[in-house]
Amino acid sequence: MKTIPVKTETRRQMIDVTQPVQDIVSESGVVSGLVFCFVPHTTAAVTINENADPDVTRDILYKLGKEIPKEDGYHHAEGNSDAHVQASLTGSSEQVLFENRRLVLGRWQAIYFCEFDGPRKRQMIVRVIPLD
Repeated sequence: MKTIPVKTETRRQMIDVTQPVQDIVSESGVVSGLVFCFVPHTTAAVTINENADPDVTRDILYKLGKEIPKEDGYHHAEGNSDAHVQASLTGSSEQVLFENRRLVLGRWQAIYFCEFDGPRKRQMIVRVIPLD
């Protein structure tokens, strides 16, 4: 198991972590398998989406913020209920196959760490699982 440190700069942000995940797969020595990415935070998440156009991540954050606004009559005392809801909807884990030590992602796909309550110092846990 490996950990990728993630430092977020804004309250809501999507950070491409594809290369650090690929590095872990390459260094593992495993030729074919599954890489499991897990975010151990209740106001952050991980997802797979397009990496060719930065407007896609902006649009995702915009829509999540519009549908789940920061202030909306929540009861949670910390004032970050929107971040908890957004993280729950996005999800805390992703699995990606790899073959010949290369992630099997679509042409435009990337793995994103999603911050909903930053800025913070976060981490993503990555586990390489052999399937040979």
